[in-house]
Amino acid sequence: MIIPPYLKKGDEVILIATARKISFDELQPAITILKSYGLNVILGKHIFEIDNQFAGNDLERGTDLQWGLNHKTAKAIIIARGGYGSVRLVENLDFSEIKKHPKWLVGYSDVTVLHSALHNEGIATLHATMPLNFTKNEDATKSLFDALFGNLLETRIDKHLCNKDGNVSAEIVGGNLSLIYSLSGTPFDLNTDGKILFIEDLDEYLYHIDRMMMQLKLSGKLKNLAGLIVGGMSDMKDNQIPFGKTAIEIISDAVMGYKYPVCFDFPAGHVDRNLSIYFGKKANLIIDSGNTTLTYG
Repeated sequence: MIIPPYLKKGDEVILIATARKISFDELQPAITILKSYGLNVILGKHIFEIDNQFAGNDLERGTDLQWGLNHKTAKAIIIARGGYGSVRLVENLDFSEIKKHPKWLVGYSDVTVLHSALHNEGIATLHATMPLNFTKNEDATKSLFDALFGNLLETRIDKHLCNKDGNVSAEIVGGNLSLIYSLSGTPFDLNTDGKILFIEDLDEYLYHIDRMMMQLKLSGKLKNLAGLIVGGMSDMKDNQIPFGKTAIEIISDAVMGYKYPVCFDFPAGHVDRNLSIYFGKKANLIIDSGNTTLTYG
């Protein structure tokens, strides 16, 4: 696995939009924060374009993303915001240049598509808060910069009653559950064998969560995991006739027959305190009677 170099003051970072539209006023606070860390900010040519809900059409967004992947000196590509749209770009991307000039790809939610594609190319990425949210939670933003500068060494959280104890070392993969589900059977599908899988989601019906977890189970993605980390399962919805289980109970049931450790309520995903996670970098997950600790080698 290629681990991109960590950042230092004076390095260049690229901001682009691959999904929903974003305005200069929305992005300006994040640019100010990036500069306060001594970073030089480069904006994608089409970042403020508008095509219905998107930040420009597929060609414009894809052109910016490919330009970022090919950039020879920038040390990070930070996706401006989530929404929907990366899946419309990924099949036309060429990853040959980013292997020669590795850089961190940063984001969450819709960016799961790009995390998966780059993981399959052997390049580590960073699941973290995005510029639109930089001013919303200090812990999340600090966690991002700690990770970019190589200072994210440990995340420790309280124990959850549904946790399954254990201690494993492996790479972390995953992201948004709906996007992982949507990539099944495509060239960007994840091989989860021997990996710690991270999942999170937002605004889904509970029966959808069950359907997606059953797909992961039936396709073998849950069978050979080293471990499972469940992040925020936020704003779940139910039908008039209740499904009868919470999202946590649905996930817990799906992995009940497996022996690997499982952590619930990890502060990452569509939650305010969206702490950073290195994808593709070897991590040590310790879940015991006291708490959960995630460390990186």
